[in-house]
Amino acid sequence: MKTNDFKFIDLFSGLGGFHVALNRLGGTCVFASEWKDNLRELYKSNFGIMPEGDITKVTPSSIPDHNLLTAGFPCQPFSKAGEQLGFECTAQGNLFFNVSEILDTKKPDYFILENVPNLLKHDNGRTWQRIQEILGTGKDGLGYYISATKLSPHNFGIPQIRERVYIVGSKIPLENFSWPEKTNQITSISSILDDAPEDAKQLSAQVKECLETWDRFLKACPPEVEPPWFPLWSMEWGADYPFEDETPYAIQALQGTDALDSYRGSHGIDLGSIISATDKWQALPSHARSKVMKFPKWKKDFIRLNRSFYAENKYWLERWIPLILKFPSSLQKLEWNVKGEERDIWKYVIQFRASGVRVKRRTTAPSLIAMTDTQVPIIAWQKRYMTPTECARLQSLEELHYLPSSPTQAFKALGNAVNSNVVELVAKALLSTAP
Repeated sequence: MKTNDFKFIDLFSGLGGFHVALNRLGGTCVFASEWKDNLRELYKSNFGIMPEGDITKVTPSSIPDHNLLTAGFPCQPFSKAGEQLGFECTAQGNLFFNVSEILDTKKPDYFILENVPNLLKHDNGRTWQRIQEILGTGKDGLGYYISATKLSPHNFGIPQIRERVYIVGSKIPLENFSWPEKTNQITSISSILDDAPEDAKQLSAQVKECLETWDRFLKACPPEVEPPWFPLWSMEWGADYPFEDETPYAIQALQGTDALDSYRGSHGIDLGSIISATDKWQALPSHARSKVMKFPKWKKDFIRLNRSFYAENKYWLERWIPLILKFPSSLQKLEWNVKGEERDIWKYVIQFRASGVRVKRRTTAPSLIAMTDTQVPIIAWQKRYMTPTECARLQSLEELHYLPSSPTQAFKALGNAVNSNVVELVAKALLSTAP
């Protein structure tokens, strides 16, 4: 097989990141699948191919012969951010088996799969072990030699930290295969930004006020006090509910709601002063309302660190805390990922996540996810959100003629896309092993 003359199929095609990459290498797409109608139409506009819909309704034998199968199969069942149901997720987790069925039927020379890094650790490694057994050269496997590694665009000069696991398979041994060498060159998000683009969404009044409030926190922090590396959970500043050996849920379950009356909840609110059991529960930090008998170690560590920080800095924090109370819980948390840099929140790249307000250096953008409008990275020095065009550059998809017309749909699709430059490097390395 010539590396500049091969046929491939594009499963779970989305915006077509695999297609863009493999077209550059001279490949011809003979089949694609995508279950979202708007993305199917967009794929046809960009590539001239209408993808099939639901892959579970496609008969594998009807798929044209091909040399290379590609699939960024749904990652939600394996993501740390989800419930991690894996193969037990009946909606998406079992779609891997549709991929393996196509491999079994069509027997292409190669495959490239992409997913979240947690796939390798999911279910204590048993999910990854099962995948290898299904695809591999063992007694009951499909006969592919397999290799996997984690790669991120920033490893190759693209200003985005977005680690993903890539899995390659070959019908011939991978003795001559090497993963692309990481350059790890210094990157800057400025390289993909437009100067004050007219279509950029501006910051809402609430977002501006929230960032101004956290900037006041940074300015109030004494010079000799380094803003902590760990997530700042302001609702823990003044709280004293038990968390080490038991949880508020455990206390309520075993002793009743009134057993919390002697404690303080979010920002030091006296739980005993609240009559309603529902209101009392809501007065606890959201992370403390988990219905578990014990908190995981990481949560206990963060609670402990935040309470220690408060105890050591109470004299100036108490003057600042009233400013943050008006905001929802997710905006009352800060991740200051620019340790040692100037304490000016307007000089960095910011992203609002469920875990808090995340502040990062200008070297890279936050990881693009299947974003809502409020999770789009903020270019703070221009007081605006990134545009879909700029996010497409982060995914190396700037050559696409069409993106979803709705910014909301565009951001979500880009967050689900594969980075075409990374795919191209992986595919080039894999196809070069062809005899």
